[in-house]
Amino acid sequence: MSFSFKAKNCGMAEERDQRLNFTNGDEAELASLYSLDSSLCLYTLEFPCQNLFQTDGKFQHISVHTVTQSSPSPILSCVEKPLKHAHVLPIPVANSDTSSYNQPAASNVLQDIHISARLMDNFLELARENTEKDLETCGVLGAFLEKGTYYVTTLIIPKQKSTSNSCEALKEEEFFTIQNEQSLVPVGWIHTHPSQSCFMSSIDLHTQYSYQVMVPEAFAIVMAPTDSSRSYGIFRLSDPSGMNVLKECQETGFHPHSEPPNGSPIYEHCSNVYTNSNLRFEIFDLR
Repeated sequence: MSFSFKAKNCGMAEERDQRLNFTNGDEAELASLYSLDSSLCLYTLEFPCQNLFQTDGKFQHISVHTVTQSSPSPILSCVEKPLKHAHVLPIPVANSDTSSYNQPAASNVLQDIHISARLMDNFLELARENTEKDLETCGVLGAFLEKGTYYVTTLIIPKQKSTSNSCEALKEEEFFTIQNEQSLVPVGWIHTHPSQSCFMSSIDLHTQYSYQVMVPEAFAIVMAPTDSSRSYGIFRLSDPSGMNVLKECQETGFHPHSEPPNGSPIYEHCSNVYTNSNLRFEIFDLR
């Protein structure tokens, strides 16, 4: 139900990133892993392996490289290999009706965002152990801007402290370092509701505000595997209505928010996020 940490703008850049790969051949192999910080005494990887994620009856291969460093912790970095033919598709509202926050309000025009077609499934697989224990899992999404489109190329799963309805990121400097070294724009975050429905809690809304006030396109993905009516949602605060409500709110913890004066919802479904089957991404699991 909640994920709390302070978002930080780390070296936003509009350069083309080598992790965006639109080639159709098998030459699209693992991208090189990036040094996080020279002070961390990073040691290069020596032993690749393969992870198999099963979704919809099919196994997905994700190449995994273990990188060890003296401080602050070992990192698991996965790079998904793209498919041979790219398909860019809008993400539908998952198994839901068309009322309330599912429809975009009169928000500002936004840049499009592309995410990997496998990102949500892969994150859910990595969160499975916590989900089975009724504990939330959270992650941070990094992207780069290319010709007016944000491409999400990095999922960072930080060290975290979780309960059944909350998740707090720890050692934030670790994922800030990755964002900064790779010139990533913090365009969003993802977390699970292991036994709750798919919605944005009051704490989630405040977390989203910290992202969206920095990057207007920023979005939140909620994965709710036990919600039979809506297994996931991709949300943002309505702008300016929802943003104004959160800007004026000084409360902490779980608390109610008043509706915007114009009667619009505080948050809404994102209509500018698309899946891209040929966009590979890295996963840094810092836990």
